[in-house]
Amino acid sequence: MAANRRFPAEWEPQEGILLCFPHNGNDWPGKYGAIQWAFVEFIKKVATYEKVFLVVKDKAQQDKVQEMLATAHVDTKQLVYIHQKTNRSWMRDSGPIVVYNNEKREALNFNFNGWAKYSNYQLDKHVPETVAKTLKAPITQVVYKGNPVILEGGAIDVNGKGTLLTSEECLLDPEIQVRNPGFTKEDYEAVFKEYLGVTNTIWLGNGIVGDDTHGHIDDLARFVNETTIVTVVEDNKEDANYNYLQDNLKRLQPSKLETGKTPKIVTLPMPKPLWFDGIRIPASYANFLILNNCVLMPMFNDANDRIALNILAECFPDREVVGISAIDLIWGFGTLHCLSQQIPK
Repeated sequence: MAANRRFPAEWEPQEGILLCFPHNGNDWPGKYGAIQWAFVEFIKKVATYEKVFLVVKDKAQQDKVQEMLATAHVDTKQLVYIHQKTNRSWMRDSGPIVVYNNEKREALNFNFNGWAKYSNYQLDKHVPETVAKTLKAPITQVVYKGNPVILEGGAIDVNGKGTLLTSEECLLDPEIQVRNPGFTKEDYEAVFKEYLGVTNTIWLGNGIVGDDTHGHIDDLARFVNETTIVTVVEDNKEDANYNYLQDNLKRLQPSKLETGKTPKIVTLPMPKPLWFDGIRIPASYANFLILNNCVLMPMFNDANDRIALNILAECFPDREVVGISAIDLIWGFGTLHCLSQQIPK
């Protein structure tokens, strides 16, 4: 039977969310203790709405995590543990992307390589296969013209109807963090069509300052329904993000959906610049996670937290919109969306 794939939108019914309990303190130097409890709170929120597929390295870590979850009164009946040693916990990027192929689930392995930046990803490479076994779903390695294609889940966002958002900085920079040397827009769009059922791609420009992934879309612009995109903008003209985000807004305004119509564009503010240990870290409200009946939004102890929450609440009238403090999580250069991957029903 010919492949007939479709990557469902994040707001479509989910069986659960894939997470990986943090064990690499190097991703959060000086904050590792706080991170574990922040993660327990994240698990607790997700488990309120749906299943949590939780990757732990072994039974010993599972027992320790189980104790922490019990302390925090997490509904552990909602948890499915997956044993797999990992280098890091960023499931959006190292985990599988689960699509429908002729209406049945299929796990795609997009050949994670540490964002073409870090060398220690050998354990993370096995995550898609282990997760696929748990889901009892077939797994497919993504190739193009006979070669493995490298793509992280954080680099793309879809409306489930044929349109995808991504950024040129992440996928097309010829020198920095090059995932697929020599790839053109046409090459990527051929891959998107074959594996994700995407017929229409909207290309934004640059990502936000401090983004370790070099331009992931899930810190920039996201679909909130089939015809509406939220995009972050910076009000302060002196800020390093101002011009990049204005350029992205200008690209979105005349862009077209798969229907030929122009999407509705909603702007989200940025929090004030967040610095820690001399480093500007990539805090963004666009890194929200859509669950069944809920949206979790990262918050940064900023006056714009409330404004961003209200905007997202208007975008998702049929879901609860809940803020989660991400001031510790973001020290690892990512928050709720980066750490998770949805598993469609």
